[in-house]
This record gives sequence, C-alpha cells and structure tokens, in this order.
Amino acid sequence: MKYDYLIVGAGFFGATFARLATDAGKTCLVMDSRPHIGGNAYSKKIEGIDIHVYGPHIFHTNDDDIWNFVNQFTKFNNFVLSPKLQSGGKLYSLPFNMNTFYELWGCTKPEEAKAIIESQKLKLDRPAKNLEEQALSMIGKDLYELIVRDYTKKQWKKDPKDLPASIIKRLPIRFEFDNNYFNDKYQGIPVNGYTKMFENMLEDIDTIIDENYFDNRDHWNSMANTVVFTGKIDEYFGYEFGELEYRTLEFQHELLDTDNYQGVAQVNFASLDVPWTRIIEHKHFTRAKTEKTIITREIPAAWNKDKVPYYPINDDRNTEIFRKYREKADTLPNVIFGGRLSEYRYYDMHQVIGSAMATYKKHK
Repeated sequence: MKYDYLIVGAGFFGATFARLATDAGKTCLVMDSRPHIGGNAYSKKIEGIDIHVYGPHIFHTNDDDIWNFVNQFTKFNNFVLSPKLQSGGKLYSLPFNMNTFYELWGCTKPEEAKAIIESQKLKLDRPAKNLEEQALSMIGKDLYELIVRDYTKKQWKKDPKDLPASIIKRLPIRFEFDNNYFNDKYQGIPVNGYTKMFENMLEDIDTIIDENYFDNRDHWNSMANTVVFTGKIDEYFGYEFGELEYRTLEFQHELLDTDNYQGVAQVNFASLDVPWTRIIEHKHFTRAKTEKTIITREIPAAWNKDKVPYYPINDDRNTEIFRKYREKADTLPNVIFGGRLSEYRYYDMHQVIGSAMATYKKHK
C-alpha cells in the first residue's frame, strides 16, 4: 500500500496534520523515533498522578477553531498557571504583576510600580541589541537583576548579552493583581492526560513508534507520495550548512512520601547556585488526591545534536544557517516541513496546531 502522506513525528504538528488529512479521505502513516506518541507533550500516570515527562504543558489559546479542534479529543480542566519564583531566599509572584511589585517594593498602587520601573528603565533610541538591553528597557534594573539575569544565564547557558532581544519580548508585565500567567480565553490540562489525547487524535491512523526515519530513509519515502517532516531541518539535510543550536534539558523525577511538597504546580529558581530552573509538582495540574507526590527538577544541559531539542536559539548565526536550509527545503516538491524543529521557531502548543492547520490547507 502506498500512502498519501508519510508523517515523520507524532507530536502536535504531525498528529494534527494526520487527523485533518485522514478526515478528508487521505491515507496517512505516522512514525516517530521515540517509543511513544505525543512528542514533548507525552504524559504517563504514576501513583495516580499524570506526569508531564518532558516538562509542564499548559494548553492555552484565544483561537476558537483551535480550541474546538482539540476538544474533539479530550476534555480540559480549568487549570490556570500561577507560578512562583524563588530569589534571594524569598518567593515572588509570576508573571510580573502587582503582587510581584508589592512583594518587591511594597507597592499597593499601579502608578507607584510604574514610576519605579520607569525610573530604572534603560532608555534606548534604537532597537535593543540583545536580551539584556531589551529586559532593562522593559522592566528596569531591580526586576532584571533579581529575577531575570541569573535565571536567564542558567536557563540558556549563555550571558543575556549574547542572546537575542526577541526571547524576552514574550514576558508578560501587568499592573493588576493577577497571577494568571497566560491570560488566554481558553486554558487547561487534558483531564485524562496528553497521551490519551494523542491516542484519540491518531485513532484509526497507521502509526509506528520507536523507528528512526533516517535509519531506512529510502524505504520510508517509498511508502508515500508526500513526506511531512517535523524533525530537525538540519538533520534532514545531513547538517550540510552546519548544526542549528537548541536549548536542551534534563529532568529528574522524584516520588516523595508526602501529599504536598511545594503547594503550587511550578516554582522557578533564579539563583545560579541552584542547578535547576524550576521544580514541577504534577498533582497540582489536576488536583489529584493522592497520599504521595511526584516532583520534577528541570535542569539546563549543554547542547549537542544527540540531545533532545527543546527551544531554538534564534540568534544571528542560527538564523542565517536556518535560512539556507529553508531555501533548500523550498526546492523539494514532495516534502512538507512543519513544526518547531523544521520551522526553527518557538511555538506554544496551540501555535503548532495552528501552523499544521494552515500547512494542511495550503497543500491539500
């Protein structure tokens, strides 16, 4: 049998594309090199708790079409992310909001906080050259030095002066007493876990796991008229123009004999003397009623191409390398590239789905 599409990667882009194509009467074969579906959103249940194996995934969107699409495959709870950050032995609220400003400066009025930030801002008459300049021009000296600077060094394993300004532009700043991190119209966690959601998305679609596309590339290509590739674009082209760089992570999962370790799903750690950037306590995502708890320490690691790629580093060097791969990709008539790794873009989950929807519509 020859399929209409071979889809390499069973994460959000691949699963969305496969579902849309299948529902339109096309035949699809989905494959993934990992021993599971779901990509980095993969979850598994341990001690009655859904564990986000590759870090926390909170679904959020303002897009009605995307929300209606995912609700075909799961029900969502009403979880809202309200993380804390530990710095200098104290806890601060995230995202930056009036609670944070009260904890830091004792401000009770928005105009007080605005005045302090404005007095500390770096004044620029040109675009910021790097993350440090961008942060200082947005939030001022105190917030940058206490909360952003060392956390960023640890998170990216780079000095903020060596990171692009675009990374920090996503940081929410609110002059309201509101700890809702995303503030989107729709937010939540799948009540039965992300893996079950992916199982429903891929229902009745031929799927192969634990099989590396590159180990037998010609064979897999021969099985379909068109390849939808969601992996690393530099790997697809044999690293011809050089390796693209990503931020990668290690995860330490620990089962604890207590029913509540930190009282919140996520605590970030700014200090450089703590190796992890955050601790996740998974039971708070679904308010699981269990006698034990499971935490995950998320630790930045040095990147090499054999590690799991999580976040693209879109500095000038990597952007230029990607441009060359993208130009070459555009010359291939029967290969579609999509998703975080093939597009070398930071995407939230809903944005990956939106990209898959747009890509399918363009190529159907």
